[in-house]
Amino acid sequence: MKKILLISLCALPTQLWAVQDCMSITTVPEGKLTLQEVIELGLCRNPETASAYLSLESARFSKNAGYAQYLPSISASGSASLPYRNKEWSDWSYGASISASYLIFDFGKRLSDVNQLISTWRATGFDYSESVQNYVYGIIGAYYALLNADADVITAQAVLDVSQTAKKTADTKFKAGSVAKADVLKADVTLSSSILDLERAKNNREIAKGNLLAKLSFPAEQNIEIADMPSDFGSEAENESIEELIALAREKRPDLLRATANKDAAWHRRNSAFLSNLPSISASGSLSWNDTPGEVFNSGQDNISGSIGIRASMPIFAGFANFYNVRSAQVNYERAKEQERLTVDNAMLDVFTAYQNYKTAQMVLKQTGTLLASAKESEEVTASMYKVGKATMLDWQTALADLADAHKQNNAAKYDLFTKRAALALAIGDIKEGLMEGGENE
Repeated sequence: MKKILLISLCALPTQLWAVQDCMSITTVPEGKLTLQEVIELGLCRNPETASAYLSLESARFSKNAGYAQYLPSISASGSASLPYRNKEWSDWSYGASISASYLIFDFGKRLSDVNQLISTWRATGFDYSESVQNYVYGIIGAYYALLNADADVITAQAVLDVSQTAKKTADTKFKAGSVAKADVLKADVTLSSSILDLERAKNNREIAKGNLLAKLSFPAEQNIEIADMPSDFGSEAENESIEELIALAREKRPDLLRATANKDAAWHRRNSAFLSNLPSISASGSLSWNDTPGEVFNSGQDNISGSIGIRASMPIFAGFANFYNVRSAQVNYERAKEQERLTVDNAMLDVFTAYQNYKTAQMVLKQTGTLLASAKESEEVTASMYKVGKATMLDWQTALADLADAHKQNNAAKYDLFTKRAALALAIGDIKEGLMEGGENE
């Protein structure tokens, strides 16, 4: 059962809210929150993972109840009666009894029943782990989306600053008579477009922030500050081979482990159905006490009586129900095996796809970095050439548009790489491997 809770993120609250119940928090904690802190806060407040945990607890209690078959069954009863006969009421009669029974031997049926409950409990645990990992992945996506939106706002502001510089330069050159009025108009268009892009970027940031807050069960109108990720996070130096990742997935992926546990439960269920047709031997004993008035009919019985015995039972005929129950359990076991095989095939494809997406994201980030460096140099050169009259405002506009686009592509590629890294970790079933304490990007 050690592998059931693959996520250790929710084990302990962070220092931000360690002194209080996280469900009682009505506002987002102040200060910049790292990805780890955001995930812990979300797990503490998320109703979906809480529901999955309660299902796990229910399965655990059912498993514990299964062990009752190894203990004796004891029952007690008491009675009091007032007989009425020949139009007369007799005296009160009292009685009490206690009985016990214990299953001695049943060819291993109760062992199969318990093992079935244990396997079901393990499968529920893996289901809980998968629910937690899927929720964590959703938090990661929303976290990186907000970082991307923040970066786009910064980029849009930087482009706006350059556009204002271009506008001032065009105005100065026009007053000096070195450029036509068309340059001033083009600079106005560029400046207006930059202002519009900045407003759109701010709107997208608000939407991304609201999405993250909603996943944390906070009102979308509140504010949250999050820390950026280190620039070397998700580098090619961290890569593992596809064979290593597939091996990890076979060991850790919750749906694979759940399919295996469900298959084991079906196997024990089949055995239990077969063993229910075999004899069982039980021991029983009883002790009773009766206080019946002498004039009451059949009052000569002893006040205290008891018995002990051995009982053997075996079903002989139940309308072929037992036969079909065994066949049904066998078919369900075969189906569980096929479902396990299907889950393995799908999981291996998920790992391969996530691996290829991650490798591609690394290449895209590298290329967009080169594109951004070229766009920066081109804009700087074009701006200098315009100031000395060797380039037109249209050239500067084009270079500025290319720079803004390169910034956006690089921002998107960076945080897409982080998301693809988390997707790969999710595919191998160990999402915490896709996390890292985030600090300021240096």
